[in-house]
Amino acid sequence: MKIGVLAIQGAFIEHVRTLRSIGIDSVEVRLPADLEGVAGLILPGGESTAQRRLIDRWGLREPILGLAREGAPLFGTCAGMILLASDLGGSEEPVLPLIDMTVERNAFGRQLDSFEAELDVPVLGHQPVHGIFIRAPIVERTGPDVDVLSRLDDGRIVAVRERNVVATAFHPELAGETRFHRLIATMAAEHADPGAGACRAHRPTRGAVGTR
Repeated sequence: MKIGVLAIQGAFIEHVRTLRSIGIDSVEVRLPADLEGVAGLILPGGESTAQRRLIDRWGLREPILGLAREGAPLFGTCAGMILLASDLGGSEEPVLPLIDMTVERNAFGRQLDSFEAELDVPVLGHQPVHGIFIRAPIVERTGPDVDVLSRLDDGRIVAVRERNVVATAFHPELAGETRFHRLIATMAAEHADPGAGACRAHRPTRGAVGTR
């Protein structure tokens, strides 16, 4: 089983390394042909506007949407969350509108305003997740089928899931955090071999997922 990592721009290599650290093979995805045979896809942080242009330039939009429609898990971090939003606050058309949510980009200000936080993510167990926020977006609205996975202390939403698509406003891969990647790997295993994983219905796992 292999999981693809969108490698057209941004911090994709950190996701490749995180997958390797938990024993999962990865494929760097730059062209539609690179998606053949992958059981899931990670959309990394970076510049969402640049990623939008490159996704369209290399004809990746429909193949990625098709992968999601087939039930393969997708996981977006930071810019990846923006790409997956159905609504960008009216500023521009969505790219891969797979999660029914409204996202505000750069919600915390410039890069100098980046910060780190300990986050409760019950789907991943009792141990807090260390999140790194770099020019991060925030989720302003979620639809009725979207599961909120985590909030900041002030109530703002920073992690969500809708069926087989997961997104975080922060970077777990920069903090040595592997549990989100383990969750995606479990979902990918179920997609590749139905009945083999713990996420048959592609809903959040209610118990802990692996270790950090």
